[in-house]
Amino acid sequence: MSTDFKKLFELRGELDSKQKITLTILGSVILVLIWFLMAEVLSNSVITQNGSINVSTLKQENKLYYENDSILVASYDKLELLNKEELEQYGLIKNKVYPLLPSPIKVIKAFPELNRDDDVIGNTFFSIKLNIFGYLLAIVVAIPIGFLLGLVPLFRGLFSKIIDSYRFIPLTAVTGIFIMWLGLGSQMKVSFLAFGIVVYLIPVVVQRIDEVQKVYLNTVFTLGASPWQTIKTVYIPYVLSKLIDDIRVLTAISWTYITIVEMLNKGGGIGELIWTAKRQSRIDKAFAILIIIVVIGVLQDKIFVMIDKVLFPFKHVNKGNKH
Repeated sequence: MSTDFKKLFELRGELDSKQKITLTILGSVILVLIWFLMAEVLSNSVITQNGSINVSTLKQENKLYYENDSILVASYDKLELLNKEELEQYGLIKNKVYPLLPSPIKVIKAFPELNRDDDVIGNTFFSIKLNIFGYLLAIVVAIPIGFLLGLVPLFRGLFSKIIDSYRFIPLTAVTGIFIMWLGLGSQMKVSFLAFGIVVYLIPVVVQRIDEVQKVYLNTVFTLGASPWQTIKTVYIPYVLSKLIDDIRVLTAISWTYITIVEMLNKGGGIGELIWTAKRQSRIDKAFAILIIIVVIGVLQDKIFVMIDKVLFPFKHVNKGNKH
């Protein structure tokens, strides 16, 4: 018991599969409980009549206003005039609202509404399609350019520093340029997403080329390999085996770009649903959509790991033997 407990605090210690699953479940429960408690602490009680806010019977000093799309909310905690009997006399009821952080229960209840009123499934698959197309375009552009910059000194000297500097461009500021070039359709969204990935992916390709160990290069040189054979047998396998991990990390960033471009017009997608939830002051819907994005991201990550194991099984041999 004590030995197992101490292992949980070893520096860079490892967990077995059972421990990982148990601790993941426990951590999720703890976070949900913290979320629930914070939501309750930040909640307010309001007086409503027939589902709408009623402030007509209150004194001015007892009114607390929240700007939620022109809805006036009267805080029950601030009321000094109305007791329970007076509330019933006016046909008023006490409701709890969550203006800052929704309750997990409210978020769960928002999923059926999203499915019924907002076609969340169709919009989610639309965003996934944009993500896939944007990634494919980015990979097709970034890998050849990255190899040219990484392998040919002329191109590295001419363009490497310039392309590296593109990472500092705030992508939200160039959305207007993409709209002027390509309009507001899916073509613009895919191109914007690809651009946001390319500016990070090209320098990574160059970095991976620089990381190729000289022992491999010396080996193929001793065997009399031509430059193309060196690229094909050393650089391409090494760089691609590392690059898939970099691409997997960038999938998280791509969802940020997707939500940005989908908020620009009513063309569908996750971003538009978040914007609609904001306009409706439905923070529970917004949180539900964020949970959907997180679930998609986790699934994408698992798919990338599976692809990695199929294409580059040698990377996982030692990991498999370790356990």
